[in-house]
Amino acid sequence: MATTAGARSGDTGWFTSSRSNNGNQCVEVRFDGEAVLIRDSKYRRDPAADPAAEPVITVPATLWSDFLGALRAGRPHPGLGTEPTVDGGMFLRHGAITLRYTAAEWQAFLAGVHDREFDPALAAPGR
Repeated sequence: MATTAGARSGDTGWFTSSRSNNGNQCVEVRFDGEAVLIRDSKYRRDPAADPAAEPVITVPATLWSDFLGALRAGRPHPGLGTEPTVDGGMFLRHGAITLRYTAAEWQAFLAGVHDREFDPALAAPGR
């Protein structure tokens, strides 16, 4: 079982599941005080994407912890919505922001969730 999250995006604090292979296509998370930020690493690889317009979901750390518990229990969470895509991926929604993950990205994220890699209280120092 992995005990620390995987690839980190420079010194920005963004990190992915240790199961995300090379970290190029994955759910990225960053802890920022009492908030948790979530983004999709694919966005920045698109040369046409505007970095200033990158969709980022921001939620309170308490909501994030509840969401992780719901994922581990295999149940939906009312604050962070998930909806499967037709090809096995997952939409992650909060407010007006929707992120779309491939099946492989979501499975790597879920593996990290089950290994508690994204739990703020257990995350490695420096995040």
